[in-house]
Amino acid sequence: MKTMTLRALPAILLAVFSSAATATGLQSWEQDAAGLGTAHAGSAAIADTAAGQFYNPAGLSRLDGVQVSAGITGVRSRVEFDNGGSTGASLGVGDGGDAGRWLATANASLGWRLNPDLTIGFGITSPFGLDLEYEHDNWLGRVHAQRAELRTRNYNPSIAYRVSERVAVGFGLNYQTIDLDFANAASRLKGDDGSWGWNAGALFTLSPAMRVGISYRSAIEHDLEGSANGQAARARIEMPDTAILSVWQQVSDRWEAMGDLSYTRWDRLKNLNFVNRNTGALLASEPFAYGNSWRLAWGAAYLLSDAVKLKFGIAYERSPSGSPARNAWAPDSDALRLSLGGQWRLGSGRLDAGYSYHLAKDAKIAQNRVVGGLSNTLRGEYETGTHTLGIQYSAAF
Repeated sequence: MKTMTLRALPAILLAVFSSAATATGLQSWEQDAAGLGTAHAGSAAIADTAAGQFYNPAGLSRLDGVQVSAGITGVRSRVEFDNGGSTGASLGVGDGGDAGRWLATANASLGWRLNPDLTIGFGITSPFGLDLEYEHDNWLGRVHAQRAELRTRNYNPSIAYRVSERVAVGFGLNYQTIDLDFANAASRLKGDDGSWGWNAGALFTLSPAMRVGISYRSAIEHDLEGSANGQAARARIEMPDTAILSVWQQVSDRWEAMGDLSYTRWDRLKNLNFVNRNTGALLASEPFAYGNSWRLAWGAAYLLSDAVKLKFGIAYERSPSGSPARNAWAPDSDALRLSLGGQWRLGSGRLDAGYSYHLAKDAKIAQNRVVGGLSNTLRGEYETGTHTLGIQYSAAF
């Protein structure tokens, strides 16, 4: 059985990394589908699979032997615009239909304990992404957005060291690739890059029934090389840093409870400016003007039997974009996430599955763009919601 799983691993990795994206926001928490059922509460403290190293590399210290984990998450977003008085000479007609699509985000991880105190790991994730395409190119906001793709891939070797029975620390390096392609009726912006960052964390075992985890993932600055309206161009974009505080507690023989508080510094992303690669002249500018955001999650798990565990969770996610800063590329808003899931033990492995619904507030927009010297304002509000399904398989050898 173990030999067959190892032989199948390359095929699994190829399949799950066929695509990666999120819904209307740029940040994806779904880097471990096992956490989907609890709304990723306790993400930096649970530390029970190799995939958990994304949230806290110190969690590798709790793994025994060699462990692998691979998962895939399917996301179906609904993104519909309701006009509220848009004006301008270059606007199209109609509300654009549903800009959401079925998409997939994937992860794969490895953990290997070298000795009682030292563990190494490696993870492949997609922490940021966006994929929207309006059904009608000539819609009302055609000069603001027609389609938007932003995809990242993160390669993360990590190391964890157990300082004592109660304290473990971890550190990782991140090589992140990015591909960006934004298009509207006035311009098309493309670029890609690969850059380095780092992450670190600590795990505190306060008692056999309680753990607290803290972690930090650095910002990564990308110098994109690509094109803007057919001209060779470059641009700079900085993906934000995130800090997480998590707690996990064994409440009784059957109940577990967990919580999460995270903070992401989106104020690093203000404007996406594409300039001519040779002269430095500004070719196109896309305003984001994001503010910082935070996320609060709570979850629980119930051991139904030795082989089956049930999960549920809830999270409130504060959006980095408000009405003055919101744009048609990523019409994100504050949202409530409701989650449920289950876990099944299969010999030396386990299978986790989860579902969540991302219920977002109506997102007001008043975005202005000047085309050919004429002002065009997209005014109205977006109705958005996201269904997410995920499955994760983890095994020990």
